[in-house]
Amino acid sequence: MTQITITLNGERTAVVAEQSLRGLLDHLSLDPRAVVVEVNRTIIRRPDLTSTTLTEGDVVELVHFVGGG
Repeated sequence: MTQITITLNGERTAVVAEQSLRGLLDHLSLDPRAVVVEVNRTIIRRPDLTSTTLTEGDVVELVHFVGGG
C-alpha cells in the first residue's frame, strides 16, 4: 500500500495514496455532517468528499462543529 504525506490541521501525516476525503474522515471516525473540509484553501462540499482524492503535499483542514447553548 503506497502512502503519501499531507498536512492535516497543521501536522504532517502519512495517508494511503489516492484515498478519498470520505475515506480519510472514515479512518478518523469523523461524521462528514459534523465537519467542514478544506483542501488547499478550498472548501469541499459534502457531496464531493467521495470523489475528491488526496495527493502528495495537500493541506487539509478539518473544522469541527461544536454545539452549545
